[in-house]
Amino acid sequence: MVQQYPGSYGEDTRPGIDAARLWAGGVATAIVAALVAVVGLLIARGIFDVPVLAPKGDGLWGKASTPTYAVSAAAVALLATGLMHLLSVATPAPGQFFGWIMVLVTAIAVVVPLTLTVGLEAKIATAAINLVIGLVIASLVSSMAASARTLHRRKRSSRAEQPPPPPPTRQWPEGPTTYYDR
Repeated sequence: MVQQYPGSYGEDTRPGIDAARLWAGGVATAIVAALVAVVGLLIARGIFDVPVLAPKGDGLWGKASTPTYAVSAAAVALLATGLMHLLSVATPAPGQFFGWIMVLVTAIAVVVPLTLTVGLEAKIATAAINLVIGLVIASLVSSMAASARTLHRRKRSSRAEQPPPPPPTRQWPEGPTTYYDR
């Protein structure tokens, strides 16, 4: 269905997305997400002495290290950007679907560490880091998509698609000839 807005007679106006701008924002979001993971691990390990992703032996994520966790956060940010791009071109309300999907994925990322058999401190620290990473990715990708939205304008090509012009008004050659008095 062609969407028309006031003042756009003869034009087809549809919302679109500037893919280059969205993906540039997605790459920047990936960098931020990776840095949030590193900062979260530094705080957990350095300040609170919690063995999250401990380099000695098997930590919460097996033999995973800080770079692995940071690269994983960046990859999730790029996947979220791809999801937003797909939703923007294929669904009627991409922001709502993206919001719900991100809330549910973040909830999974928070709950999974709480179910593992490790110390309570490691469970809570990992869940908190995952929560912050999820919130950062969701908010940045949403705002990048909002700034990348555009309106594509295209002139209609076929005369048959254009609505008919309004009917002409009737013009009288002379004024009324008889006046009625009361």
